[in-house]
Amino acid sequence: MKQILFFILFFTAVTVSAQTEFGTKFKPIAAPKFGAKPKKTPIPEVKDPQADNLDMPSIKVPNVFDHTSITPKSQLQIGVEKSKFTMSTETDFANPGDRFVPKMEKDLDKALKDAGLKEGRGTLVKRNISLGDFRTKSQYFIVKFRDFGAIDGDLVKVSSNDKVIRDQLFLDASFKDVKIMLVDGFNKLDFEALNIGTLGGNTAEIQVYDDKGQLVTNDYWDNLAAGFKASIIVTKE
Repeated sequence: MKQILFFILFFTAVTVSAQTEFGTKFKPIAAPKFGAKPKKTPIPEVKDPQADNLDMPSIKVPNVFDHTSITPKSQLQIGVEKSKFTMSTETDFANPGDRFVPKMEKDLDKALKDAGLKEGRGTLVKRNISLGDFRTKSQYFIVKFRDFGAIDGDLVKVSSNDKVIRDQLFLDASFKDVKIMLVDGFNKLDFEALNIGTLGGNTAEIQVYDDKGQLVTNDYWDNLAAGFKASIIVTKE
């Protein structure tokens, strides 16, 4: 028991001695004093990278269809002035010779028809026509017929004083003869167009000779309509 008490008293003495020694030697260091409070440095603001992209100006992709040097803009737009295009041939640059073209074409058509190379419908002649009045001592006439235009199926009927001499004569490129006997006094020779050809009206050239082979007349009709006649009046002395 004595030993335990002695040990407690010894431990207590050592502890007090140690606290006394450290208490005299330790001097705390005072915190430094500043004349003014230090300024606070602002924290740099970190921007959102996506926000920066929103502030940048947008890039517009060029449209090649709006570039007039590449593709001209259409003029068919509302508010655009209408085109001044016209079909009129009367312009500042008209060829002065153009006014002669219609007559030249007409003359050419006539020449082609005369050569049997062309035939046009044109305006049909819808009336009876006279090929002349003649006096003769001949016993008969030889009448020759041919198609002076294109061969397109023209047909003719030949009569004398309403008596049919040939009921149907096909007009060809070469002449075809029809002999007509004449009575004393008045003779009326009728040549009727039975149809119109596939290329135009009935076209026929007629040559009339007396019994001595002398030419009495040479005539023709052009574009005669079907059912109409060309007539010759002959007085036999």
